[in-house]
Formats: sequence, C-alpha cells, structure tokens
Amino acid sequence: MALLLVGRLLGEAGRHEVAREACQVAVGRAIDLENLPLAIAAAREAQRYGADAGPLLETVASAFAAGSPRLGEGAAPPIPLPNADAFQPLASVLTGALLSNKATEIVHDCKAKLDGAVRPGIQALPLFSALDAGALKQLCEAMEPEWFAADHVVIEQGTEGEDAYWVARGELEARRTRRDETIPLARLRSGALFGEMALLSRTPRAGSVVTLRPTIVVRINKKVLDSIAMLHPAIATELGIHCRDRMVANLLKTSDVLKVVPEADLPALIAKFRIVAFEKNDRLITQNEMPSGIFLIASGEVAVVRRDESDSASDPLILGTLGAGDVAGEVATVLRRKTNVEFVAAHPTVTLFLPSTELVSLTESHPTILARLYLLAIAHDEEERSIMSAEASQAEDFDLI
Repeated sequence: MALLLVGRLLGEAGRHEVAREACQVAVGRAIDLENLPLAIAAAREAQRYGADAGPLLETVASAFAAGSPRLGEGAAPPIPLPNADAFQPLASVLTGALLSNKATEIVHDCKAKLDGAVRPGIQALPLFSALDAGALKQLCEAMEPEWFAADHVVIEQGTEGEDAYWVARGELEARRTRRDETIPLARLRSGALFGEMALLSRTPRAGSVVTLRPTIVVRINKKVLDSIAMLHPAIATELGIHCRDRMVANLLKTSDVLKVVPEADLPALIAKFRIVAFEKNDRLITQNEMPSGIFLIASGEVAVVRRDESDSASDPLILGTLGAGDVAGEVATVLRRKTNVEFVAAHPTVTLFLPSTELVSLTESHPTILARLYLLAIAHDEEERSIMSAEASQAEDFDLI
C-alpha cells in the first residue's frame, strides 16, 4: 500500500518513471499478500503514468487463476509494523525535489530487495481462483479502481445500480434498514465483495455500504461482466454460487426463518437454495394455485395481491408488500392449500427459492424451521383474512399488469 501511495504521489508530482516503478513493484507485492483487488488498483495506477497495464494484469491473473503454480497453502503474514515510538519519519527538511529524490531512492531499494526475493505461495481466492487465466485476465481488465474518503456512501439502500465492488484496502460497513431499524450486516475489509446483487438483476439495493475510513475499491459493471460471461460461462456459474452463499449469510441476520438454523447446519442448508430473479410485474406465485415452494426475498420488493376473479375488470387489491428478509408462499406451502393471493414483483427482485420437496426433507432434520414457518403462516393468514374482510381501498403505488 505504501508503494502504491508513493507511486500515486510521485506521478502527480510529474515523476512518471519512478511512479510506474513504484506501482509495478506494488503489483507484485500485492500478489504476494494475496490481495488481488489491490494488485489491480496498482496496475491501473501504473497505467496512468505510462505503463502498459496488459502484462501487469496478465501477471495478476496467472498468479491467482486455476492451476497456477503459485497456489498453495498461502503466504506467511507480513512483518508487523513497528510501534509509533520506534517509527522514524523522514527529516522535515526534505521537501520539494529533495523529498522526491529520497522517495525515488526508497522505491529503487524496495524493487532491488523484492526482485531477489523468493515469491511465496498464495492461497486460492473464492470466485477468482475457480477461473482459468484467460477468463480471470478479462475480468481483471474490466475492473476500474475508485478511491473514497471516510464516510462516503458507496451504495445507498433502495437505489438502483449496475456495479459491484471488491475492496482493495480500507474498511466499510454494510447495513440494512428494515422496519425503521438499521441493522449492521458486516464489516468489509480487503478482498470483500459487495453490491454483487446488481450483477444478477436490476434490483434496488438491499442495503447501504459506507466507508469507515479512506478506502480503495475496484468496480465492475453488469453490462461489461455480462459480455465477458458470454465468452466465459464459468464466470457466471462461480458468481452465482458466490452470490447465493452471500445472500444466505445476509438473510441469516434478518430472516425470521433462517435465524433458527444452527451454524453447523448452514452449509447443507445453503446448498438447497437456488437463486431465482424476477422482473417487475412477474408473478412469483399465482392466485388459486399450489405453490411450488417458498421464496426468501433477498433484494427488491414483492406485492401481495388479491384479485376478484368474478370481476376481471376490477383493480387488484394490494394487501401489503414484502422486502428483503421476508418470505413468500409459506402460508399455502405449510398449510398445504392453494393460495388465496398472489405475489407479484413490484420491482426487479432476487429471491432464494426452496422447492417444496426440499422443504420437507429440511424440516425433518430441522423441525424448528417448520415451527417457525407454521407460526409465520398462521400470522400472515390472519392478516390476509382481516384485510380482505375489512373495507379496502385500492392501492395506486404499483403499476401492476
């Protein structure tokens, strides 16, 4: 990180040659420390000052891709930095050209030491190391670095977006507001992926992500990724698996159903769900039909709709809406009956779908899930009956076909 910052500052001061050198050395060092996003950020910074980013990104991809000879048990942790009392800053008299010359000397020294060092083995990275070198290089080429100050809102809940981000350096907090309560979901540090739901569907953001300190990320756009995935289907497959696991992990913090699952049983549970995305006005479950399973809403919004089948010209009645963490279809699935309402995507929506057959086997091994679903089903059934028996107003918030 120090090399990258020095390279950036030297480049802005017009010392492009040594800036390129600092950033190129930073690429190799970031690989040694198993920080792929930081290596990409350093390669892009070197490109700003005249370097060819192609060979640098090829080096990054070759190191982390499937089958790389560098992959192994992982590198040893870096040497701890000295404490503040032991740190000796450069003399304050070094300014202007003298300071630039000293920084140049330090960069040359770093390069000489690292050029002669044995490169350590590195650990395989989730998602990235499942790809071959060609696919990973194209993915790296599609990423753009961004530098943020502290307290910057990178993603705002409820807004639309087409970008996902990987943290190169810094710290962010993912949080979700639900029913007037803001729930911290995770602290995101180097190597973390966030905003990936935008790569699956055009759903509104399910939560906010805010920088806690100055942070560097690399960003990739959905349209760019889609074009790459057409050539390399493995990218879409690995991203789908990764996103499913992340969605379940986030829903564990907000979903009344998943909270009851013991941590040791989560891997088996996660494997049973599959991602199903819906566009606006798509029906998740149709009225007066047996549902095929239950849907855990990961992102987006679903309207609970009652239609008067005796009057096809009448407007639908909106009984309520469901958001991230809520469940659709549990009433009819658990009570084993046809639905008396339907569920319609009010916005592009991503769900985790659990087929009825899988639900049966799941509840046999985890009866607490069945108990939780039953209580939810009874409560939601009573709410629906109460609304339908009362004088209802027609909702105008959703443009349902």
